[in-house]
Amino acid sequence: MNNLFKKILRKKNINHKHPAHLKKCLSALDLTLLGIGCIIGTGIFVLTGIAAANQAGPAVILSFIVSGFACAFAALAYAELSSSIGGCGSAYGYSYVAFGEFFAWIMGWILLMEYGMSIAAVANGWSGYFNNALTAMGLGLPESLSKAPSLGGLVNLPAMVIILIMMSLLIVGAKQSAKFNAAMVFIKLLTITLFISVAIFNVNPANWHPFMPYGWFSTLPDGKTVGVLAGASLVFFAYVGFDAVSTAAEEAINPQRDLPKGIIGSLAFCTVIYIIVSLLLTGVVPYQELNVSSPVAYALQKIGFQWASAVVATGVIAGLTTVMLVLYYALTRIIFAMSRDGLLPHALSEVNKNTNTPVKVIVFCGLIISLIAGFIPLGTLAEIVNIGTLAAFVIVSLGVIFIRKLHKNNKATFKNKWHPLIPLLGIFSCGALMFFLPHETWRRFLIWVFIGIVFYFTYSIKHSHLNKKPA
Repeated sequence: MNNLFKKILRKKNINHKHPAHLKKCLSALDLTLLGIGCIIGTGIFVLTGIAAANQAGPAVILSFIVSGFACAFAALAYAELSSSIGGCGSAYGYSYVAFGEFFAWIMGWILLMEYGMSIAAVANGWSGYFNNALTAMGLGLPESLSKAPSLGGLVNLPAMVIILIMMSLLIVGAKQSAKFNAAMVFIKLLTITLFISVAIFNVNPANWHPFMPYGWFSTLPDGKTVGVLAGASLVFFAYVGFDAVSTAAEEAINPQRDLPKGIIGSLAFCTVIYIIVSLLLTGVVPYQELNVSSPVAYALQKIGFQWASAVVATGVIAGLTTVMLVLYYALTRIIFAMSRDGLLPHALSEVNKNTNTPVKVIVFCGLIISLIAGFIPLGTLAEIVNIGTLAAFVIVSLGVIFIRKLHKNNKATFKNKWHPLIPLLGIFSCGALMFFLPHETWRRFLIWVFIGIVFYFTYSIKHSHLNKKPA
């Protein structure tokens, strides 16, 4: 029994370095744009309206602020760990150093759920907008090719195709993917600027009353949670993405300097954008009307700007494309790191000599996720993604406390000045948001974790590279 505990709690040394397989090519600007590319998407274009209509009313702005604060504490923790530990495994790699192999495996397993399901869900949303655009041009796809079997179709073909296109981009290389991401980010920021420019002159202050129709938090008889804090637990999905920046550590030109800039910069920029958009959105139309798939475009239609609505719909397609690209990128780098440590099959960590990218893992993820997106409707999985992300944030915040104790004298890395207050606030705020999620979400989450535990004890513990040599 003692030997088993030693195995599952074995840790990597903080100075453990892998051979430099991945090409260092990403600047601080590239990293910041990766974060913005992933953060600004489903949250601002979809969840803002749903949270306002069903959970928070005009006070959805407070929901974004609450979530933003929780993310800020976690972002500072990510910035410190990505700078001091690095590696492309994100929270998985940090957990390996701070808590040991078993906890690292669980963290990595949770991240696989978070990123994998996010990509498939966003692909479904992208498919809907894309088909709407085709329909407007008289080229709409039949239901049999645009819906999953459970929704009356045969396959969601656009969802499958867009994932395979993202797969091709990532195979070509990280720098090329970053250039494509930057172009798409520019388009969607133009879209948001257009909305702000039009909406700011069409606000009706009466729409902001009552400001908090659902209060701070309450549970309805059917188990549904409402209020500002429940809204914060939902719109938290809008912030998923800044943590993906940390998965680019091994491809950053100067990770100690640039990763903190990319993580904190992208989060700060997007928080400001979310607050402005949610304030204007609920000021332009009554919050009760915003329970639609594209509330931003809908609001512009309601005030008579049809052309602006069409432009925004185009921006949504660009926005969701970058979200998929960055999530996909992050997922492949996490699997790459876990495979390189022996916890997943070795083939998934092989790097192509021509492109300097892990082609096998990119193709493996692309084929599986495209099938999931094509045949399974995933519109209800935002809360499952949220609980995985929040769990990661809690563990990363806790990890900072452990790592800072062990390595006090490393001056070359980013360190937040208010230690341990910042990580403790991160643990408390993210843990509280997990508490406000429904019981069904917790049940699904725990089932996934149980499957991961079984896989670890039947495969990973035997094949771990720490079995073969000291950390």
